[in-house]
Amino acid sequence: MDYSAANVELWNSILQIGIIAFIVIISNVLRLKVPFVKKTLMPTAVLGGFLLLGLKYLDIIRIDTNFLEILTYHCLGIGFIALSLRVSKKDDSSKSDFRTAVKSGATIVSTYSIQGVVGLLVSIFLAYTFMPDLFKASGLLLPMGFGQGPGQGNNIGSSYEKLGFAGGRSFGLAIAATGFIVACLVGVIYLNIGAKKGKFKRHSVSQNSGENKSVTIEDFLDKDELPVSHSIDRLTIQIGLIFLVYMVTYLFLWGFTSFLSKKAPAVDKLVSSMLWGFNFLFGTLFAYVFKLISKGFKKFKVMRHQYQNNYLLNRISGLAFDVMIVCGIGTINFEDLKGLWIPFIIMSILGGLVTFIHLKIISKKIYKGYEEEGFLSMFGMLTGTISSGVLLVREIDNNFETPAANNLVTGTSTAVIFGIPIIVLVGLAPKSTGMTFIVLGICLAYYACLMAIIFSKTNDKLLDDMSA
Repeated sequence: MDYSAANVELWNSILQIGIIAFIVIISNVLRLKVPFVKKTLMPTAVLGGFLLLGLKYLDIIRIDTNFLEILTYHCLGIGFIALSLRVSKKDDSSKSDFRTAVKSGATIVSTYSIQGVVGLLVSIFLAYTFMPDLFKASGLLLPMGFGQGPGQGNNIGSSYEKLGFAGGRSFGLAIAATGFIVACLVGVIYLNIGAKKGKFKRHSVSQNSGENKSVTIEDFLDKDELPVSHSIDRLTIQIGLIFLVYMVTYLFLWGFTSFLSKKAPAVDKLVSSMLWGFNFLFGTLFAYVFKLISKGFKKFKVMRHQYQNNYLLNRISGLAFDVMIVCGIGTINFEDLKGLWIPFIIMSILGGLVTFIHLKIISKKIYKGYEEEGFLSMFGMLTGTISSGVLLVREIDNNFETPAANNLVTGTSTAVIFGIPIIVLVGLAPKSTGMTFIVLGICLAYYACLMAIIFSKTNDKLLDDMSA
């Protein structure tokens, strides 16, 4: 075998990863050392994505866009599997009660719903007036990009592209990238205005914030885990578990879609691309199944040790999501957006405005006593990702004394259940013009149902009884 540079297949992936690593490190230096960049609160991965995109268009660096697309797709699945494999500790103290967790989940999905309504109204209006060739269901890329980030902007955009939306993938990624700008720009402006009015006090979050607290061995190791002297490294175990679950996810989707293609080709054509686009949801499901099986093995003494390490799984998910964001933004192709700038700009502006107003109203209802912290955390997450939500709330709650940051986690967990109808609607909308209108109506109706869950006092009592 030729190990020299002449063997492009041998060295290409390593060089591409090296470029991404270089971009991330440079972005982190800029984020820490350049005051203007630091004040924007833009996450390092987002900054890295824009830096990669700029250098690519200036032809300063050359990177394989197809390789970036592959990383974006797989890192989404890997990140969610890593998060789902974490073991819940019995002594975990939650600052947020069951009622708030459920209502936070309803808030997250109601935001997806109203973003979807706004996006569809824009795309349908333009398709029947100034842009007759516009893909009518393209408006649903607003909640996928704003609400769920580059991973879903990429996946659903690619699915819509196969169904006839030219430039759909770049459109979804561009919406997601703009969402980060909205989160950071609007968030910073809101923080400064609020601080000047005396509504809250901004804290200066240093680059070492959170690193000076005392840590114990329990932060890195649970008592039931494999001993340090074990013959295999813990990181190896975590990566092995993640890819085992991911392989099972692939085999299930491959088997199921193969079965549909043979027995029900019409159904396969309808749902296949959507199923592969939501591979991370199936990965999450199988990760939970694995946890249930391992819990049973421990109960019946078949397995003595806990193999998952929460600390390492958190680190792996963080790496996966950072890489996903950098690569996702870096693959945006502005040429694909030719002819789509009008819907892109209108959706981004209206999406940001509606998300802001919607969350301000809800935050006053469910986050009593910490309305501002609750609003900032949710606004940051539902225009960017959970990291931008945490960054914003840290500016006024740097020690996380309120439950705002914790609500992002508990709310995301319950949002998985509330979000199932949205997933189905996203797959159904592009099938026909009539279906697009039906999906618009269902989104409005579902939004009303979720708002009833959030504001109903009867529902408050029911949730309190369930938590008891």
